Amino acid sequence: MKAQSYPPSRAFTLVEVLVSLAIFALAAVALSAAYLNVLNGYRARDQQRAIEQGWDLARVAVFSEPDRDNLEEGGTVNLPDGGSLAWEARIEPTNLADLFALELTVTHRGESAWNKTGRLMLLRPAWSDPGDRDRLRQESTQRLERTRAP
Repeated sequence: MKAQSYPPSRAFTLVEVLVSLAIFALAAVALSAAYLNVLNGYRARDQQRAIEQGWDLARVAVFSEPDRDNLEEGGTVNLPDGGSLAWEARIEPTNLADLFALELTVTHRGESAWNKTGRLMLLRPAWSDPGDRDRLRQESTQRLERTRAP
């Protein structure tokens, strides 16, 4: 009696299946990490955009305030999402007539709290003391004349 021969097996071995599962798991981990990085990037971009929009809104409120005393007291802007922007300003005169340096601090109170401080320059003739204005203009004129002199 002759032994029957079977055709060679076309199935995968256990090692081949384990290697393919390991490769698939590594690819899944890498792709999910990349996807999470993209989501975090979108979140960071949206938060930065919200900060810039809040800063712009506070700047408009500050620029539209004509009274220096009210500006130095600070203020609040209510937002549609229920949060609010609180701003504080510190005003310093410069060595140019009618030009003031303004240090503005904006704080967002709401779901995502943030703080931003920046320095702005404001041209406000109504805030100047007439005596200081004349003195600063005279000093500016003298500086210009010295730079023009041969």
